[in-house]
Parts: sequence; structure tokens; C-alpha cells
Amino acid sequence: MKYLCLKINSIINFVIGKSLAQLKYKKPIMLRVKVLTFNPVQENTYVLYNEERQCCIVDPGCYFENEKEELTKFIMEEGLQPTLLLNTHCHLDHVFGNKYVSEKWGLSLHFHEKEKPVFDFAPQSGEMWQMPFENYNGPIIYIKENTTVNVGKDELEILFTPGHSPGSISFYHKEGGFVIGGDVLFYGSVGRTDLPGSDAQTLVRSIQTQLFTLPNDTIVYSGHGPTTTIEFEKANNPFVKL
Repeated sequence: MKYLCLKINSIINFVIGKSLAQLKYKKPIMLRVKVLTFNPVQENTYVLYNEERQCCIVDPGCYFENEKEELTKFIMEEGLQPTLLLNTHCHLDHVFGNKYVSEKWGLSLHFHEKEKPVFDFAPQSGEMWQMPFENYNGPIIYIKENTTVNVGKDELEILFTPGHSPGSISFYHKEGGFVIGGDVLFYGSVGRTDLPGSDAQTLVRSIQTQLFTLPNDTIVYSGHGPTTTIEFEKANNPFVKL
């Protein structure tokens, strides 16, 4: 009987110890990604959120009132607390909702310093495209390349990826295996380079040196259209050759 009790205790301790080890080394859930497609240009707005219900909003393109309501509804229903407002770049379709998001959740806008002329020109572009809007007019926090921003404990690396625009940046979440790339790299295509401040050679160099150096299985969340992967674009993108 004594031997049996010792054996049972040994088994229990083994099971408990194994369970604790599994809990200790269990891979944490990374940032989740919600895609919302807004405005007549069909721009992808991203909400990145963690287990603690903190989130950042990237490139809010909500133009119409119902689109603003859709963004708000998702955040409220998920019980999220927005902590960051980020722009990959500042073409009009990516900044329509900056002012709304800032005022709704008390956030300051973050983007790269070289993107400021594009940001300033956005309302004029809106008039030209017959989509007038009121630009964000609060504090601007400039993000530098090769640094990071955080959503709670989750880290986003800042990759400098100009070419489509002079100060375009991409947000890479290593642990989650994805990058929010704006209008740099699309499924089977790349961003336009016929706009003021854009440059085709610079764009290709950004993709080759900043994005194609990421792990092959990295998911690319683009500013328009479906997701893709680094591996697929390396093998199939006709606009970028290694």
C-alpha cells in the first residue's frame, strides 16, 4: 500500500510538473489582425490587437460615416482600447480617418518625417479626386526607421520602405510572422511610382532590401487587395527581380 501511494504521488507530480512546464513554455498568442476595407479606393485599414485588448489602428481610411461606425463597432464589440494611431504613408486614401480616430480615442498621429509633405498635400488631393476631407491637425510624432513601436508588450519593427512615397514605412511583427506594408508590395504587383515623391528604382530597392530579406513565410498585409507572402512574391512578382 505504501508503495502504491508513493507511485500515485509520483505520477501526480509528473503530470502536474509537465502541465506547468507546458504552461511556462506555451507560445503566447501574438497580435491579431483585423482588416477593414474602406472608401472608394478600397483601402485596407488594419486594427492590430493583443490579449490584453490593447490595439493600434494603422492607416484609417474610413471616409463615409458608416465606415467610421464600422470601425468603432468592431473596436467596441471586441472591448479594445486603442493606444496608437499609425500611418504607413500619407496618401489621401490612407489618412481619411486620422482625424476621426484621433478625436474618438485621444490619439496622436505617428508617421515618418519624410512623409510630411505628402500629409500636408492630402486635402488638396482630396479636392482633386472629389473626395474633400478635413485633415488631422493635432500633434505629429515622427517615427524613425530601425526603431520599434509597441502595442502593450508586442513589438512592431519599423522598416523604411520608400519609393511609392518618400517616407513610407512598414510595420514588421516578427513574433507574429507578418508585416503591414502599406502600398509598397501587393499580391503580384507593387505600389504606383507615377505620383509626386515616388521613384520606381527606390521602390524596388526597398522591397529587395527590407521586405525580401524577411522570412519566406512572412505574411504581407498590403494597403489594397488580398494578403500575400514574401515567398510567393519572390517567386512570382514580375515587378521585382532579385
